[in-house]
Amino acid sequence: MSFKPILLPLLVQVLLTFAVWVYMFAWRIPEITRKGIDPQRLQDRARAHELLPDSANASNNLKNLFELPILFYTAILLSLVLMIQDPLLVQLAWGFVFLRVVHSVIHCTYNNVNHRFAAYAVSSLILLFMWIRLGAFILLT
Repeated sequence: MSFKPILLPLLVQVLLTFAVWVYMFAWRIPEITRKGIDPQRLQDRARAHELLPDSANASNNLKNLFELPILFYTAILLSLVLMIQDPLLVQLAWGFVFLRVVHSVIHCTYNNVNHRFAAYAVSSLILLFMWIRLGAFILLT
């Protein structure tokens, strides 16, 4: 099996998702214990965020990692199926992942909305460009 450079950003994106998941529980479990909260009181997201404000940002970020990144995963899989491995697509994939890491770090730490939105907006544009590239390949070849 030959090396596929497009898979590296995919693996980093998956690693980011699991890292945020671990980070969230590293905050959430001690917060539940410290506050003596019965886990049954955490049946829905709104109630959990109300009772566990210290871990809410990480929880929200984990949810974000299952929104637009789904289109990223789909684009990567489509590029593999169509055998598109051009340097532009790989660079766009790395740009998306880098900015999603920046977005997650901001969201899980100091959570400045302007900074977080900038990373989100630019990563979304990069993802759009990935899809334009894939669409052009599909329609023009």
